Amino acid sequence: MTPILGFAGYSGSGKTTLLEQLIPCLKQRGIRIGLVKHSHHSIDPDKPGKDSYRLRHAGCAQTLLATKERHMLYFEYPEPERDEPELQQCLAQLDHSQLDLILVEGFREEPIPKIEIHRPSYGKPLLHPNDSHIIAFATDEGEPKDCDLPQLNLNQPEAIAAFIIDWMK
Repeated sequence: MTPILGFAGYSGSGKTTLLEQLIPCLKQRGIRIGLVKHSHHSIDPDKPGKDSYRLRHAGCAQTLLATKERHMLYFEYPEPERDEPELQQCLAQLDHSQLDLILVEGFREEPIPKIEIHRPSYGKPLLHPNDSHIIAFATDEGEPKDCDLPQLNLNQPEAIAAFIIDWMK
């Protein structure tokens, strides 16, 4: 089973910014990374008028666009009111044989190991007191009182990468 590590925090806490810095650090260490990101927004990276767009909108439930650089897999759900995506379904769509680590952004309620991302200046509550799956606390300010978790500095992605590699062992 590929190790899975989540990054949990409220919107605007810096999860994406940290991952954007962290992924190259891990990749430089030879770690093959997969990523699952949850979004509450509608997405469509395809372009109207392109063949793939036209064929996808003709009625396919699933469309795989394949090039020598990348593959993109689209799943169409006929009922827009459907439930939020389930993490396990998203993870099953990845080719685990090509990955050493899967990073997850969002899905903060899932029972997976997570690093909490917290910026006290945003005034949001802490997650770790109510989530036993949080394994470390990353912040840009001092550590919270009564927190026994490893403390990570959001401004030191290399140190966070080292923590993750130790955790993977």
